[in-house]
Amino acid sequence: MDIQKILSHCDHTLLKPEATWAQIKEVCDDGLKYHCASVCIPPAYVREAAGHVGNALKICTVIGFPNGCSTTNVKVFETEDAIRSGADEIDMVIHLGWVKDRRWDDLLTEMKAVKASCNGRILKVIVEACLLTQEEKIKLCELVTASGAEYIKTSTGFSTGGATREDVALFVRHVGPGVKVKAAGGISTLQDAQDFLDLGADRLGTSRIVKLAKEQQDL
Repeated sequence: MDIQKILSHCDHTLLKPEATWAQIKEVCDDGLKYHCASVCIPPAYVREAAGHVGNALKICTVIGFPNGCSTTNVKVFETEDAIRSGADEIDMVIHLGWVKDRRWDDLLTEMKAVKASCNGRILKVIVEACLLTQEEKIKLCELVTASGAEYIKTSTGFSTGGATREDVALFVRHVGPGVKVKAAGGISTLQDAQDFLDLGADRLGTSRIVKLAKEQQDL
């Protein structure tokens, strides 16, 4: 198991609503030290974090988080504001009520609108797989592919479940060419992380893997 390779696929994450700047700064410093793919942080800290890390680390933030119920116009505004503040990557939560109502055209329109507002930055579409049927998951793979987004992301980490091996394998099978999978939520061991990468995930949204790497260094 190559811990550094695992870390290079991690979006080192802190999205707790009570997170302070001191805690966000520590996450950024750890992301730099351990060569993570990015840090994933709340929008209100993007400008400070971007100023802190310069161009040495990608800054990812969340849109419509965690419930996805904002209007499309609000999500577009949030995205544009985050990019002005220095975000490099956007993780956007879809409207799950629209999934249950089978409003596929509205979902695709929203994904495309947010993708356009990313102005060339990476978009990851969070689908909250724990709340979806198998049919809905497959349909969303199709919509994310059609939207031009770079990633489908399993979970917010704030719902009833996180990433599962079964969902990651399903998404890898059903997304189109060029679309990658981000596993997020509940990744608590290095073996979890390795398993998701082996199944074909390209990114891991986790707050724990860096902590485990630190513990290994202390052994």
